[in-house]
Amino acid sequence: MAYVITNTCTKDELCVQACPVDCIHPKQDEPGFAEAPQLYVNPTDCIDCGACVPVCPTNSIFPVDEVPADMAQFTELNAAHFN
Repeated sequence: MAYVITNTCTKDELCVQACPVDCIHPKQDEPGFAEAPQLYVNPTDCIDCGACVPVCPTNSIFPVDEVPADMAQFTELNAAHFN
């Protein structure tokens, strides 16, 4: 997985718009959007481009090897969302 979204995500979808490979879900028009506490990066589809990082207003997106220690659980949560 190249990038991880953490629980400070506000689901504003700016990252979805910036992503060139459509790897961030759920989107507003997808089932489960309202119930999802945050957005998630599909680890299989992410191409490690970083386009999502600078557009995130809450700084909720991290490269997998830079996720703060107190947020490490979000690496597994992002991957689990797609399994």
